Amino acid sequence: MADRLRVAVIGVGAMGAHHVRVYSELPDADLVAVADANEARLAARDVRAYATYISLLAEEELHAVSVAVPTRLHEEVATACIERGVTTLVEKPLAADVAGAERVRAFAEHAGAPLQVGHIERFNPAVVALKQQLEAGDAGPVLQISARRVGPFFARERDVGVVHDLATHDIDILRYLTGNDVESVRAETQSGIRTEHEDALSAVMRFEAGIVGTLETNWLAPSKTRELRVLCERGEYRLDYITQALTFHDSSREPSEDAPSTGTPIPVETEEPLRAELRAFLAVARGEAQPRVGAHDAIAAMRVVEALIESARSGRPQAVAGPS
Repeated sequence: MADRLRVAVIGVGAMGAHHVRVYSELPDADLVAVADANEARLAARDVRAYATYISLLAEEELHAVSVAVPTRLHEEVATACIERGVTTLVEKPLAADVAGAERVRAFAEHAGAPLQVGHIERFNPAVVALKQQLEAGDAGPVLQISARRVGPFFARERDVGVVHDLATHDIDILRYLTGNDVESVRAETQSGIRTEHEDALSAVMRFEAGIVGTLETNWLAPSKTRELRVLCERGEYRLDYITQALTFHDSSREPSEDAPSTGTPIPVETEEPLRAELRAFLAVARGEAQPRVGAHDAIAAMRVVEALIESARSGRPQAVAGPS
């Protein structure tokens, strides 16, 4: 395989544009082409540009491709890339529903083509450091875990609501950090405020080990917040996804109203998560590693997404479906 891998990006909207930027910065990536149905987006690129992914795949010899099209097109475009034998990264969610995601997984397994799913927070250095802390077990077992992912609404194409678009991040991270699948959920959503889909989610999840998780997700808040708290038997970890700050607050210390605890900082070697993700993806394309987030984890997260939406619709707790 060449020293520099020939890569392409299909879909250069909000997220795809960042893939283009990072690939252009990586020394072992040669960004050779992009594809997008929006001509204005293509005009701004200084690489070969195609109006359709079909044309790009027909004309270019590729080692790897990022798929960052609207969610409703993930299955179609990912399948086409896999069919060409190209190592493929699909932005989360893997498909619009569990059934579609399972079809993509089956197709990739049959083709023998590596498939990675873009759950970017797995590559956040603070999350990696927190996982190491939890595996060390110094704080004791996890009791509760909560995520808050809120912020303002930005106009862009949205063919899904906040559960698919934003909560999927934290569902995956909560599963990853606890090492547990979600057993059941209770959820409330609010819709029709900014989009025709759900704009806000409040949810409680019970994991197989009895851990309780909560999600607060919306694109209605005036400022952007991305926070995670993990309550353990002997203290609480607090993580800021944006600043990549991680602290531990020891439950054994005597609390004081005059001097509230700021926690003990845990060292984190900061890096842009997308850069870390794409570096790892190129290692997969070289055959040097397996995808850190594959179809199995993506489908598990999608099962939780569908249970949350059904719980909100029915007004009742919902069991999370297991593998079919």
